[in-house]
Amino acid sequence: MKRFISLLLCLLIAACSDVLPRQRGFLALPQMALTPDAMEFALRQHTAFSKESGSGGYGGGGGGCGCN
Repeated sequence: MKRFISLLLCLLIAACSDVLPRQRGFLALPQMALTPDAMEFALRQHTAFSKESGSGGYGGGGGGCGCN
């Protein structure tokens, strides 16, 4: 059991490494983005704002009633 834990710790420690700023461009793939298509995300937000008659939750202030 002790040998298994030692092996597991060695594997976990070996996976940690520093990423230099010049290497981050190679690691930042478009497939890993939360919103891979910025235009589609903007269109979906615009549609949601239009249906809700307000822009709450995404940093906008107030609702659609004009009472702010």
